[in-house]
Amino acid sequence: MTNIRKRPADHIGGSFKFTCMKKKILFVCVENSNRSQMSEAFAKILGGENVVAYSAGSKPSGVVNPKAIAAMKELGYDLSKHESKSLRDAEQFAPFDAVVTMGCGDACPWMPAKKFIDWEIPDPKNLPPDEFNRVRDEIKTKVAELLSSI
Repeated sequence: MTNIRKRPADHIGGSFKFTCMKKKILFVCVENSNRSQMSEAFAKILGGENVVAYSAGSKPSGVVNPKAIAAMKELGYDLSKHESKSLRDAEQFAPFDAVVTMGCGDACPWMPAKKFIDWEIPDPKNLPPDEFNRVRDEIKTKVAELLSSI
C-alpha cells in the first residue's frame, strides 16, 4: 500500500496534488553477499520508484557472491553493480520504514525503524544452483509480501 499525503501547500485551484512518500527498507544478513543483496534487488524491481532499498551485513564479506549475481541475471537484474556493505555504511540512511534481518541474530544491531522483521531464510552460498534459485524465489515472494504490507 502506498502512503499518500495531502499537503496544504499542494492545494491549487480547488484540487490537491498528491505526493507519494517512498518507503525506505534495509535488508541485513551476515555477509551482505547473497540474501540481503537479492532482497534489495527485488525491492527495487517490485517496488519501483515507491521504494528506496538498501542492504548491509553484520560481517560483510566485501564481495557479492557470483552465484547471487548469476541467479539474478537469470531474471534480468544486474547484481554485479552492487557492493557488499557494512551496517555502518547503512546508518547514514536511517531511519527506515522497515529493517529485515536474515540470519545475523544478535549480531544485527538495532537500527532506527518503524518495523523490524526477521526472515528465517537459509544462507544459500554453498547450495547448488537449483537450490540456490529456490532460496532466491523465496526471497522474491517475501519481498513482495513485505511491499504490500508497508
